[in-house]
Amino acid sequence: MNAKTDFVVIGSGIAGLNAALTLAPYGKVLIITKKKITDSSTSFAQGGIAAVTNQKDSFDSHLQDTLKAGNFHNKKNAVTFLVAHGPKAIEQLVRVGVPFDKSTSFEAAHSFPRILHATDFTGREIEKALVVAVLKNPSITVWENSYAVDLIVSDNQCFGVQVIKNGSLIPLFSRATVLATGGVGQLYAWTTNPAVATGDGIAMAKRAGAKLADLEFMQFHPTAFKEKASPLLLLSEALRGEGAVLESEKGERFMLKEHPDRELAPRDVVARAIFKKQQEGNVYLDIRHKGEEFLIRRFPNIYRALQKKGYDLTKDRIPVTPAAHFLCGGVVTDTKGKTSIKNLFAYGEVAATGVHGANRLASNSLLEGMVFSSQIASCINALPKKIRVVKVPRVSYKKKIKSNNFRKLVKEIMWNYVGIERSRKGLQHAIEMLKTLEEKVGKERGINETCIETKNIVQTALLIATAASKRKKSLGTHYVIE
Repeated sequence: MNAKTDFVVIGSGIAGLNAALTLAPYGKVLIITKKKITDSSTSFAQGGIAAVTNQKDSFDSHLQDTLKAGNFHNKKNAVTFLVAHGPKAIEQLVRVGVPFDKSTSFEAAHSFPRILHATDFTGREIEKALVVAVLKNPSITVWENSYAVDLIVSDNQCFGVQVIKNGSLIPLFSRATVLATGGVGQLYAWTTNPAVATGDGIAMAKRAGAKLADLEFMQFHPTAFKEKASPLLLLSEALRGEGAVLESEKGERFMLKEHPDRELAPRDVVARAIFKKQQEGNVYLDIRHKGEEFLIRRFPNIYRALQKKGYDLTKDRIPVTPAAHFLCGGVVTDTKGKTSIKNLFAYGEVAATGVHGANRLASNSLLEGMVFSSQIASCINALPKKIRVVKVPRVSYKKKIKSNNFRKLVKEIMWNYVGIERSRKGLQHAIEMLKTLEEKVGKERGINETCIETKNIVQTALLIATAASKRKKSLGTHYVIE
C-alpha cells in the first residue's frame, strides 16, 4: 500500500505550517508531524520575531547586527534576503491573526529595538494562528502521530517519504517534499527544546545524500531556569532586553567585565561567561528593580511559570543556566529552500540558509522560518506535473524492539564533549563513543517509532561531533579550549 499527495511537509512549526499554506493554492498538501500539530519549538519561543518595522530602523542595521553576531561566517546574500523580506513576513502573520503588541523591544546584539512580540510567548501565538489557518484550509491534511522514516530518493531526486502511521509503513509519493523538522536540542542533557527536537531531518537528509553544513555551530541559550529536569524553562532574552542583570552567587554583576554590551552581548559570549561563573556557584537573573506592575504585564507567562516552580519574578533572583537551544547549520539550501537533491526543500531550523553564521542573532529564527518557507511558491513551475511512484526498499515494522539507554548516553556525551566548551581530545572521544553506538543501532532488524528516532539521534550527534572536530579554531558558538 502507498499514498500520494502533491506536496508533503514534514514538521509543524512555523516553517512547516507556512510552507503548507504557501503550497495550498497549487495542490493537495499533507503535513506529517510525529506528535500533535502544536508540538514544535515554535510554541516554546518566547522573545519575539526580529524585523525592520520602524522608519528609524534600517535593513542595513539589521544586516550588520546579524553578520556581527554570526562572526561574519554568514552568507551575506542570504542575510540581505532575510532582512529585506522581514516586513512582508510580519504582514503575513498579522493577516492570519497574530496579536503583536504595539511596542517593540531590544534583545542581545541588536542595535535597535526591532523585536516584535506578543507578550512573552510570541511563538505560541504564531503557532496558534498558523494552526487555525492550516486546519481551515481544505487543501491541507494533517497526519498527527506519524513518523517520517526515510526520504524516497533515486538518482538525486526526491519522490516522497516513507512514513510510519498506525503501526504500518507507508510509502508516500509527492511532487515535492519539504523538510521542516526543527532542531536537535534533545541530543543534549540540558535543553530548552521540546521532546520532538531529535535531529530527524538532518539524519534523513544525510542518509539521502543531501549536502550539510555548519553543524558544529550549536547555540546555547544563556538563561534557562536551572532545575533538575530537561527541557528547561526558557527565560527569554527579552528579560535582559528590558533590563534584567546577571549576578554571581555573591551578587557580582560579572558581565560588566566580559563585554561592552554586558548582558546584551551575543549569546555565545553570555553563555560561556555564565558557564565559567558557575564553577564558583549559582548564577542568577535579577529584574526585581523593574517593579511588579511592569513585570506581570510584560512577562505574564514567565511570571506564572516561575510561580509554579516556587519563584517570584518580582521578588526573587532566578537561578539560570545555559542550555542547548538552536542549531545554526543543517541541510544546505539556497534562498528558495532548494537543497542539493531535486524536489527536496528545507526550511526553518533544519536548514542551513547561511543566515546565522557561527551564532544566531536573537529572534532571527522565527523570521527565517517564515521568510524562506514563503519562497517555495516561486518554485512551483519547475516541479514535476505528476506524482511518480518508484521502488522503495522493504522494511518490516516491529511493534516491540528491545529498548536501550542510547539516548541518555548521547545526551551525556554531547553535553560533556560537544557542548559550550570543547577540546580536540574530548571531541575525538565523543566520536569514538558515538560510532560504537551507531554500530549497535545499525544491528537492529526492523523498525518502529522509538527505533528510528534513536537512530536519528545517534547519527545526528555523530555528524555534529565530526563537524566540530574538523574546525580546529574557535568561532562563535564553536569554542575550543585546547
